[in-house]
Amino acid sequence: MAASAVAPTPLLTDELDIIIPTIRNLDFLEMWRPFFQPYHLIIVQDGDPTKKINVPEGFDYELYNRDDINRILGPKASCISFKDSACRCFGYMVSKKKYIFTIDDDCFVAKDPSGKDINALEQHIKNLLCPATPFFFNTLYDPYREGADFVRGYPFSLREGAPTAVSHGLWLNIPDYDAPTQLVKPRERNSRYVDAVLTIPKGTLFPMCGMNLAFDRDLIGPAMYFGLMGDGQPIGRYDDMWAGWCTKVICDHLGLGIKTGLPYIWHSKASNPFVNLKKEYKGIYWQEELIPFFQSAVLPKECTTVQACYKELAKQVNAKLSNVDPYFTKLADAMVTWIDAWDELNPPSKAGLANGSA
Repeated sequence: MAASAVAPTPLLTDELDIIIPTIRNLDFLEMWRPFFQPYHLIIVQDGDPTKKINVPEGFDYELYNRDDINRILGPKASCISFKDSACRCFGYMVSKKKYIFTIDDDCFVAKDPSGKDINALEQHIKNLLCPATPFFFNTLYDPYREGADFVRGYPFSLREGAPTAVSHGLWLNIPDYDAPTQLVKPRERNSRYVDAVLTIPKGTLFPMCGMNLAFDRDLIGPAMYFGLMGDGQPIGRYDDMWAGWCTKVICDHLGLGIKTGLPYIWHSKASNPFVNLKKEYKGIYWQEELIPFFQSAVLPKECTTVQACYKELAKQVNAKLSNVDPYFTKLADAMVTWIDAWDELNPPSKAGLANGSA
């Protein structure tokens, strides 16, 4: 084998956990073995805790099911969704690493236009390790990328950038559509590979997808709560978007950046649009009020940690969204419970300056 084909040394193997929510055997890991095997996996098993989940040999992992969640969190386990991929955020809570990468079990290795396998994890790490530019848009996208720079007219005082808290990756093949769009475009597939990373500007919200996502747990971890979804709740499939809206408001307040674009993964199968519509229909209606709420949300300057910001957001959710539906009172309470559980497992003194005060 030619020297050029030798794989580079994996980055941050001791500082990153891979979080996977699942209800099935993790055979998909075989495709990811060259990229994931050097890392520690946290698998959060959804649904029936007595079901045996098979993990291919050779991976370093820990697996938690609902019984484990109840045992570890006690009464606070009520904040973790059941029968929904939002259960993944329990993995964020129990991890002790600085960085998190989360991926769905129907996501495979994609290929770039040259036919080379895409190491999605490596690209996410590169996104997180270089600054973001939320305060002034650079028309050449990521100015820190090799072969790029700040364009003429970009303020020199802003070229240092801001810490990157979140790296949001994209998908080839099955697009991340809502149920109505799935129904009218059942055969649509995404084959367009855009070789770009950009920072989402301050003051701009975005629909975050949790199937190909990485973040700096020290910087923003407590805000990555995927809400109350799934079994017993009136809404589903808005878990990652709820986390994205909350996270973006807090990142804007604390001066942190969020990047989107590369890396791509291959999303292998479309979920049933009729099932999705049952889960989403209230969210499709509610989001017309949720978006203006987040667009106008203001956090007081006294909120200097992610936890303080998140509890303040919970208070505003209760005050301003409870008239939309009683569910939001329940969700606001769960947001507070989540932070209390996070701090119980991750004492603030141990987190030090990381949680938003750096």
